[in-house]
Amino acid sequence: MLTGRESAALGRRLFMRYIGATAAAGVALSACQNELVDPSARGAARAGDVIDLGDIGYDDIGVLNYAYALEQLEAAFYMQVIMTPYAGMNGYERSVLTEIRDHEIIHRELFKAALGGKAIPGLTPNFSSINFGSRAAVLGVARTFEAVGVSAYNGAGRLLKSADYLTLAGKIVSVEARHTSIISELLNPMTTSFAGDDIVNPGPASGLGEARKPEEVLALVRPFIQETINGRTQPQ
Repeated sequence: MLTGRESAALGRRLFMRYIGATAAAGVALSACQNELVDPSARGAARAGDVIDLGDIGYDDIGVLNYAYALEQLEAAFYMQVIMTPYAGMNGYERSVLTEIRDHEIIHRELFKAALGGKAIPGLTPNFSSINFGSRAAVLGVARTFEAVGVSAYNGAGRLLKSADYLTLAGKIVSVEARHTSIISELLNPMTTSFAGDDIVNPGPASGLGEARKPEEVLALVRPFIQETINGRTQPQ
């Protein structure tokens, strides 16, 4: 478990690495556009491996690896979407989905840089159930991924001990929420889907985004990852 001093030092290093990661974003994006799995990941995982995140919340490393796993999945999904555009994808939709892809790659690289040698391996996506040729299927999965991602950050925020990490997570989740909104608008234009009852929970009167525990989120994303990702929430 990190001490307060260690956590603060790690938080400062995270922001320094973030500066470097964003400065190098163009290089990362061009290098990764044609790869589903990050080829530079340390000790890339193999399909069927079990990756145990341990007690998420015992220290911030577990929370960061949890977020890193989700960002790997989202980045891989959007990379595939752009590599194999669905039928009828227009210029506006391609622009939106490319921007989201770029955001997710940057998020993935940020967590990888922050974790360094403590990062989990690169994961192997399993998108066999997704029809990438169908607009409805792609945008439906995209909205699900984004909504689940937002609920994951909302649920994990309380587990972070470092104020720096919490601030960073807040910045990322605000971007992920914007992704949910624009995908919702593409799916159901001129409706209230951008803030529907399925993501404002428990009900529209609350005005609050849904929050899920890590165990709930991992159960939802396991079908899309060939490795088995396990994790438990450390009691608070």
